[in-house]
Amino acid sequence: MDDIGSFEVRWIRGFTNKSIEFVDNKTVCYKCGDNICFLDLQTKKQNVFPSPGKGIGALTVNGNHRTFAFSEEKLTPSIFVYIYPELQLRNELKGSAQLDFTSLSLSTDGPYLACCSSLPDHTITVWNWENAEPICTKPHAGQDVISLVFNPLNWLQLCALGKSSLTVWNIEKSANIHLLKPSVIELPANDGSFAERLVATSQTVTETLPYFGLEMPPSAVSGLVGEKAESILTKLCTKARLTPSAICWTPTSELYVGCVEGFLLLVNPESLSVSVIFNPTNADAVPELKNTNFQSLSLNHKGVIAVGKERTVHCVQVKATQINITQTWQLEEPVTTVMYSPDCETLLFSSNTGQIYVSSPTRPGVIVKLLDFLSGDFVAAALSHTDKNICVSVRDSGVLQLWSANGICLGSLSLQAKVTSLACCPIAQYAAVGTALGYVLFIDLNREQQPRLVHRVSLHHTPVDHLVFDQEGHYLLTGASDSYIYVLDAKPSKTFSVIGYTVVHRPIMSLSVQCIRQSAQVKVLAQCSGQQLTVLSLPTRDLSGPDCVDRHGCLSTLVLKASTYEVPDPLNSCVLGVSEVFAYCQKRRTLQRFELPQSTDGPSCEQVVQLKPEQEVRGHPLGPASLFLSPHRSWLASVGRDGLLLIRETASMERHIELQCHSCRLGGVRSVSFSADSQTVLTAGLKDCSLVCTDIRINSMGAAKMAEATRYSQSMKHLLKNIFHTENPVLVELPEWGQASPPGTVKPEGSEGSGGGHCVDVTQQDESYNSLPSAPLSHPTWLESRREAIIKEDNEQYSETKKNLKKTIIELRQNIQEMMRENEHLPDIERLEQEEFNLDVEEQRSLEAMVEQEVTRVRNEIELENLAKRYLRDVLRRECWESLKVKGKAIKAFHSEQQVKNYPLKEQTDKEVEDLHQVHNVRKMEKAASTQSNLDKSFNPTSVKEEEQGEEGPDAESAAVTGSFSAELVGSNPYIYDQFSLQTTEQKINQIILLQDVIRRIKTAFNIDFEAVYKQKVQELNRVKDRNRHITEIMLELDLREKLWEPGLTISEQPERLLAVDHSEIKAEKYLSPEQKKEEERKKLEEQKSLGAKGDTVRDRALDDMMNAVIEVKKDILKMEITRPGFVLTKADKDWSEEEKKVYKEYEKKKTALSEEKEKYKKSIETEMKKLQASSMDATERFDETLSKLFEKKVKCEMAIYQEELKVTYLVYSVLGEEEIRNRELELKLKLEKTLAFKEEMRREVKRHEEELEFFQETYESTVAEDKVLDKDFRKEFFDVRSHVVDNLYKLFKNRPRVQKMRTQTDNSSILFKEQRLWGPQAPDALSKMLKAMEELDAPENIPVGVSPQIWERFCLVRRVKVECEQKVKVKALTLAEMHAFLQRRREEDSAAQQEIKNLSDELQSLHRDKNRFLKDIMVQVLLKQGQVEVSTTGLTADYTDSVLSNRSEPERLNRTIRTLGEQKIATMVECKDFRKGIIKLQWELRMMGMQIEHLNTKARDIQMLRLSEEQQDYLNKTGRDNRVSKQVSIMEKTLAFQEKTHLKSVKWRMKKIEQLNRQAAEKAKENATIDRQLPDMQVTVAERTHIYEAIASEDNHAAKTEERYQEILVRSNLEECARVQAEELAFLWAEVERLRMKNFPSLDQLKHD
Repeated sequence: MDDIGSFEVRWIRGFTNKSIEFVDNKTVCYKCGDNICFLDLQTKKQNVFPSPGKGIGALTVNGNHRTFAFSEEKLTPSIFVYIYPELQLRNELKGSAQLDFTSLSLSTDGPYLACCSSLPDHTITVWNWENAEPICTKPHAGQDVISLVFNPLNWLQLCALGKSSLTVWNIEKSANIHLLKPSVIELPANDGSFAERLVATSQTVTETLPYFGLEMPPSAVSGLVGEKAESILTKLCTKARLTPSAICWTPTSELYVGCVEGFLLLVNPESLSVSVIFNPTNADAVPELKNTNFQSLSLNHKGVIAVGKERTVHCVQVKATQINITQTWQLEEPVTTVMYSPDCETLLFSSNTGQIYVSSPTRPGVIVKLLDFLSGDFVAAALSHTDKNICVSVRDSGVLQLWSANGICLGSLSLQAKVTSLACCPIAQYAAVGTALGYVLFIDLNREQQPRLVHRVSLHHTPVDHLVFDQEGHYLLTGASDSYIYVLDAKPSKTFSVIGYTVVHRPIMSLSVQCIRQSAQVKVLAQCSGQQLTVLSLPTRDLSGPDCVDRHGCLSTLVLKASTYEVPDPLNSCVLGVSEVFAYCQKRRTLQRFELPQSTDGPSCEQVVQLKPEQEVRGHPLGPASLFLSPHRSWLASVGRDGLLLIRETASMERHIELQCHSCRLGGVRSVSFSADSQTVLTAGLKDCSLVCTDIRINSMGAAKMAEATRYSQSMKHLLKNIFHTENPVLVELPEWGQASPPGTVKPEGSEGSGGGHCVDVTQQDESYNSLPSAPLSHPTWLESRREAIIKEDNEQYSETKKNLKKTIIELRQNIQEMMRENEHLPDIERLEQEEFNLDVEEQRSLEAMVEQEVTRVRNEIELENLAKRYLRDVLRRECWESLKVKGKAIKAFHSEQQVKNYPLKEQTDKEVEDLHQVHNVRKMEKAASTQSNLDKSFNPTSVKEEEQGEEGPDAESAAVTGSFSAELVGSNPYIYDQFSLQTTEQKINQIILLQDVIRRIKTAFNIDFEAVYKQKVQELNRVKDRNRHITEIMLELDLREKLWEPGLTISEQPERLLAVDHSEIKAEKYLSPEQKKEEERKKLEEQKSLGAKGDTVRDRALDDMMNAVIEVKKDILKMEITRPGFVLTKADKDWSEEEKKVYKEYEKKKTALSEEKEKYKKSIETEMKKLQASSMDATERFDETLSKLFEKKVKCEMAIYQEELKVTYLVYSVLGEEEIRNRELELKLKLEKTLAFKEEMRREVKRHEEELEFFQETYESTVAEDKVLDKDFRKEFFDVRSHVVDNLYKLFKNRPRVQKMRTQTDNSSILFKEQRLWGPQAPDALSKMLKAMEELDAPENIPVGVSPQIWERFCLVRRVKVECEQKVKVKALTLAEMHAFLQRRREEDSAAQQEIKNLSDELQSLHRDKNRFLKDIMVQVLLKQGQVEVSTTGLTADYTDSVLSNRSEPERLNRTIRTLGEQKIATMVECKDFRKGIIKLQWELRMMGMQIEHLNTKARDIQMLRLSEEQQDYLNKTGRDNRVSKQVSIMEKTLAFQEKTHLKSVKWRMKKIEQLNRQAAEKAKENATIDRQLPDMQVTVAERTHIYEAIASEDNHAAKTEERYQEILVRSNLEECARVQAEELAFLWAEVERLRMKNFPSLDQLKHD
């Protein structure tokens, strides 16, 4: 048919909300299946654009330039760029993508397109779609990219939004070279804090090595090396970051980023800084935005439009860190996408539920619902075959929709059930819908706006997979996986009654039907398995008679003819023709046609008929496929997972026409339906949410086929016209199901439906919509209801008979019970067995079988549970008990809580034994090599002495040097390395194996001693038991009731008791079957026989004779009694005879002797009992001492084991440290190699760019020179014109129009990014605009005076050349600046790479040095006694970081030398001190003599200078001395008398003065009294004046006080400065004094430090 027709898509419906964009100011486009739909927002008209390739993948739109681009869905897909509304292909971009594109983006200011491919390369590519050339590409850069967005202001910036990351790609440009450079945005942590980036630890050069080795970065510790190592470590070692969900560029080239956690961020792509604008966790956050997750962002003049989780959309205004809501929109459904039209006037909202809302500029703030497509996948769709040309569809959400011929949604009905199938009736305007719970719903479609549910019937407990009407509307057939096929009457007048059912052998895979008018039969084809087909034949007459259907509803074989066929290959789908079957075989990927034999029309046959394909043609490239036959049976449609619709003629299946109507990646096509005239096809996609209506266009060559289809349609219409007019009114009159539902049915509840429809609940307690597959069967089917009705009818019909039977049974039961009671009293010979009274033995056996079956089931469950427990026990026992060579147990002391445990040991594995043997061999070879080297050096005497000294050392210091006591316990291992000689990793690993062997030997040696002690305890316990047995016998003889001490073994000493269950532990009584009881009795009898057979053996008798004979005799003594004479009881004492008295005396003597004998025996056995008890106590105490010694040995073993394990730990740590160093070294080498390669590449690139820049520089300079030449040659061009005219022309020559300014004034300032875009690097062609503006200056009206038109034309030509040259200079200048900047960035990258190489080389060298130091600095374990550690202890442990390990003789020798030198120094110091003391004494005497000389000289000089009076001279001369004395005495007496007289006068005057003063005092007292009375008034006056004075003089006083305070501060500051200076001088003087003192008298400590 490919040469006679084609397909034409009439309309397409569906909406996924994955990509909806404005293609211009009034039109939006979105992806629907394999088509792009264009929707006019004003007229709501929809246009469909089919994909030119294989499906539609990613879609992007540039609304400013009316351009859209999309990718196809196939291997090595292409990208198509189209212009709207012409829908012309501008270019096809064929890139290197292998599978698919994840995202596309068109630039708003240039012909650029960015795309990101999926697996395996994840390449980001930027195209120039006008030239179809990629300008730059970056592989492996888009692993998680879901969206690409160009900066509207600068196409050189591209933002890539990932699932958990955000990256800004900068396009660096140099002439025709473009490079993509990433800038990763570090998002904050989940709590809004800015997490620190993981920085690798670098090597630092230090003099000392850290105690615990080198600090390595996490990559070296983990062993990860490669490109992904850093990213993996960053994810593992850093906090979880925010997840970006939406991005939006701002007019300042910044980014608004919305996050899933509800954060709103502002990102600066230049500085890569991130600021948190809105944090929902803050207490002062806006409450309306706390539930917003910013799924979509859009920008307008007022702020940011943000979409959240709820049904509200907010316009948010951001000012610095403040955020305010300026406008809010409330919608009916949650919105997921918001965007503005290119002119920023129309705001569009869309939701995942299929609604599109618009806010137009004419009605601001008002939201209008534009379309309501609903969402969800289509389950099935069908075209109605009645006069109303409508189609019906159902979605997986349970919504039924009606569509007009033009694709307009007429109405909808929500069924609130999971729908599985759909079929339209040809004789009435209704549809049948199958649900997942087995219901069949009948929907009246006469009122398109409000379809209604008129009937419901439950047929299956499984989903109704198939619903088909025959062509003439006789029957409706249903099929499901339960193998039942129900036949319903399709006429509404019969209320859709169920006629009957039949059962096929297997679940039904497909069901098709054909009505044969000639034979008045309806043939049904049921595919029951892959290779088995069943054809059923039903007559078209009424089947309501009893001969057609039995009481249970099963169709009789008289009316239902069945034939079974088998095909050679498994089929996926089949459809029935008139006398043929069309099938699709996925195994062979072919369409097959089978001819049915003519015997099908005869009676049904039981045998299986083999069919072979009559014709076979190639099918779909991607299957499986389904087949559908057109109503006129001439066209066969096939659809598959590839999304293709193929239609071919049934007569010749080789030719076909095809249409890619649905996406192959989303499952292809689910269902197909033909119209009544077979000229329209309706298809529903599996998972692409699309419904496609397609017309079949036939050219002139196929007009006959189309006419045949039309004739068939008209004939069927004419045939069904009468029945339609009869049945459809009946359908209209049927009540709605909820209003006339039968009793016990849940009444449907209405709810708001989508698209103006209503909702009907067809479930019982919502089971259909939310039930699980394993839910219990809660609704009875038609078959179950019919069977219950039959049972009820039978009960009513035979009720009287049942009553009589029950009465008879009761009487019979009473008689039998009476007979059984009589039977119990009969003799045994006459008594009957209990079973003989059972009248219904079969019923009893059936009940017993049921009980036995239940018992078997319970027993099996218990056995399975026990088996699981036994398996777990066996696993635990095998792993934790049987795998141990030495089981863990303990020994407990008899008289204390002391307990000693052994070491549980596993058997050495073959690998461990092999490793140990290999290490021993290696050590033997090393020792042999060392011995040979020592023999070679034996002629060197120095080496011999050193060897002798080395041999003496280990004997004395072996324990200290080896670092453990293991040699004292198990002896030294000759193969163990010296701790100081471990250098290589192999030696350390060998040492670990040897040390582990030493640990095992220590444990083994201890276990041997432990076993010996354990056996000793068992022997002691046996002895104690023997003693206790004798003590028990003695206590029985003595009739003592004391508690006996009986020690035993505990669970820890016998752990195997835990694995066995003792009978005493089982509290429940053991159940024994009769067979087991008999077996127990048999065992008891055998045991008794064996005991009787043993009897009294010879050995027992010998023991009794040898050891127990005496004991038995003595035991008889205690039992002996002297019999009293008989007369004692019969006669009184006085009546005894002499003989009787003698007999009684003899009796008394014997009795006394027997008592004494008994006492002696008791004392002897008591002594024996005490000896036994003392012996037991002594033996157990001795054992406790032995156990204490074993415990001490256990402590030593523990010490040795811990010491060896500590050495193993150090060695393991050292090996791991070496491995980390190797990993780090490998990592640095890889980085260095990559950096060197990058440096070399950058060097070549810089060199190439320098050459290009140099060449372009020459071109630019030549262009500038040409421009200057044009300027200079202007006057030469007009040499024939006068000079003043030339001057005027030169001025006009320099004039230029202002293109940008004029353009800006004419722009509409309401467009957000338009004004700034003119300044971008991709502005419109400046030269063409300039030349266009020059046309105005070249106009004739601008010709100056005095210039002819010829000259003006020549002038305009010259000026145009000049303008073109200037534009060339400007363009080349911009290009040159770009190239300079590009080259500078490359040089900076080259310098950065060089610096990185230097840093890596330095770090590698540092690592090598540290590695060598780490290998040489061996960690050893040393055991030192107290006093040998001379390290100061701070805290609990000492710090040995700076300690030195040396031989003890060295410090002792040094100490002796120090003591000798100290004594010598002290003696020398004493001599120096004595000598210095003599010098100081002589100096002191010398100074004293000098002072005496000076004193005497002063005295002599004073004497010489002394002046004497005459009296002194006379006195000295000793002349008239007595006269002078007498004269002086007389003078003194006169003087004394005069003084006494003067004193008396003075006393008198003083007395007068006192009297005068007393008088004055009395007067003053009187005055004071007067003043005291006046004092209060004067004080008040003074206070007032003082207040006035202070008020007047406060300012002066304040200034004075301030000045005084300032002076005090100055003085204090000066004093403090002076004191500080003096303190410093004093400190200096003290230091000088100390220095001088130490110089004269040095201390021993000072000399030691010196």
